[in-house]
Formats: sequence, C-alpha cells, structure tokens
Amino acid sequence: MELNEIQEKIKKFNDERGWSNPESMKDLLLNMTEEVGKMWNLIKWVNTEKQQEMINKNKNEVENFVGDILYLILKIAYLSDVDSEKGINDVLEEYEKRFPIEKVKGSHANVRAGGFDNK
Repeated sequence: MELNEIQEKIKKFNDERGWSNPESMKDLLLNMTEEVGKMWNLIKWVNTEKQQEMINKNKNEVENFVGDILYLILKIAYLSDVDSEKGINDVLEEYEKRFPIEKVKGSHANVRAGGFDNK
C-alpha cells in the first residue's frame, strides 16, 4: 500500500467516527509527545547496547510506537491537506544535498560538534 493510500485509509477511519476535526491539531501534537515519551521510557539512561537489547526484548511495544506515530503524522497530513508522499520525497531529496555521503559517512550532522550539514 502506498503512503497516500494509508493516509486516505486513516482519513476514512476518522471520518467514519467523526474524528476528522482540524481543531484537534494541538491535541495530536501533544499525543505525539506522549508517544515519544513512552518510547523514551523504554530506553532512557542506558547505553546503546542496552537500548538495542530493550528494543529487541520489547519489539511489540516498539512496533506499536512506530504505528502510533505514523498514524498521528498521517492524520496531521490529511487534516492539513498535505501530500505525505511528496513531503517525504522532498525531504529525502533535500537531505541528499545537505548530507553528501563523502562528507557524512560514519559521522553525524551536528556542525557544533564537528559534523557536516550543507544547509
């Protein structure tokens, strides 16, 4: 299924329940923050190895987090009349220019910490 098809499926789901309410935007963003907090609680204060262990041990919870966040993002997209496929493709194209492989491979983009960002 294409991203825009999933976005339309989410719209239909919400329309059928009377949940396609543009006034709910701030609540959707707050809900995203809550979901990020749940994920953070799973891996906070531990090193990378332990984080991966916790993610693998709690795969269902992590999949649920990803699903919740994608649902909320795509709901925001249709409420804002945004083409989610165009959005992600435009961002990836921008990132290709900002983060050329030869400059960033094996590094990061935090220019204040010695990384590279061609923004």
